[in-house]
Amino acid sequence: MAQLRVELVSPEKRVWSGDASMVSARTLEGDIGILPNHAPLFGVLADGMVRIKATDGSETTFNVHGGFISVANNRVSILGESTD
Repeated sequence: MAQLRVELVSPEKRVWSGDASMVSARTLEGDIGILPNHAPLFGVLADGMVRIKATDGSETTFNVHGGFISVANNRVSILGESTD
């Protein structure tokens, strides 16, 4: 079964890294959900929640203030200007 390799970083540190089955985030264009084999995407993050559902079933939520999200080849890279 396909999975996503996710990296969530802020300018200060790596916030979360691992394998996930789903990521959801808020961009300037609206809310998006990312599943394995998602089409390539580059977006600007709006202030809001980023949810990561890990492959072990746990779900983690981060409050992100601006930044970028990139999706390609089952890799999701999220750079948040700041995270809580």
